[in-house]
Amino acid sequence: MTILKPIRIKSITEGHRLAQLPKPHHPLVSIIDVSGLKNNPDVNAVIFDFYVVSLKRGCDKLIYGQQRYDFDEGLMAFMAPGQILRGEENGVPVNLEGWMLFIHPDFLWGTPLAKKIKQFDYFDYATNEALFLSEKEETIINGIIDNIRQEYQANLDKFSQDVIIAQLELLFTYAQRFYERQFITRKITNSKVLTRLEDVLTDYFNNEDLITKGLPSVQYIADTLNISTKYLSSLLKQHTGLTTQQHIHEKLMEKAKEKLSTTDLSVSEIAYELGFEHSQSFSKFFKSKTHQSPVEFRQSFN
Repeated sequence: MTILKPIRIKSITEGHRLAQLPKPHHPLVSIIDVSGLKNNPDVNAVIFDFYVVSLKRGCDKLIYGQQRYDFDEGLMAFMAPGQILRGEENGVPVNLEGWMLFIHPDFLWGTPLAKKIKQFDYFDYATNEALFLSEKEETIINGIIDNIRQEYQANLDKFSQDVIIAQLELLFTYAQRFYERQFITRKITNSKVLTRLEDVLTDYFNNEDLITKGLPSVQYIADTLNISTKYLSSLLKQHTGLTTQQHIHEKLMEKAKEKLSTTDLSVSEIAYELGFEHSQSFSKFFKSKTHQSPVEFRQSFN
């Protein structure tokens, strides 16, 4: 596959033009039928300067970042402005079905949704972390999309924006609900992620990385797991109640207690092996977690 430079699409009108579709009914919000998209082998990556919500079937040849969709039936994906959508091989799959909703940030300007939309973590999920819908859920989502389409295709008036904004907020709230359901129902997949997280942390803390690199960052953990930071955070909160950073600190405390209780290393030596530049910083961190100093903790074993 030839890797082409991503094409930046600044407006919804430009998006319609590139897809060889008629001019949009509304310049700031539009819904297109993806089955009508023309295959363009000269375009295999695009960057949208607006929000994109999609429901697709037959998506196995679409890539977000480095990840391929892991499901070829109905699923939803959410993209914030500036993210890259990349096709593979010969462009758009010929069997692709569904719709794409375009929302320009200017449409949200001056409304509560302009701020609230940034709070929905799933706009920062990768495509392989898309939302898997049941038939009932898909019917609900498609009903909302139909309402939006009917509203902007009708004669626009002073109520139109408020009606569409209300439907968008309803759409995003349902998506939040369905994602939380997905964290529960996809137990096998999620359990594998949690197991791999434990393995990654264990491996990192058992070698010299702590001394040379310090504590692993949330981004490092997410990259190693091949998962986005936002999705990992949402998954962990749902299953463990802890953030990724808290999991890192839990592992750090586990190693600290192990060294304090089973070795004769000084507190300064342990601090160094755990990646702390100063033993005082280690002691302060340890006490914040246990309400004991490292020395007091060690003495409790004597």
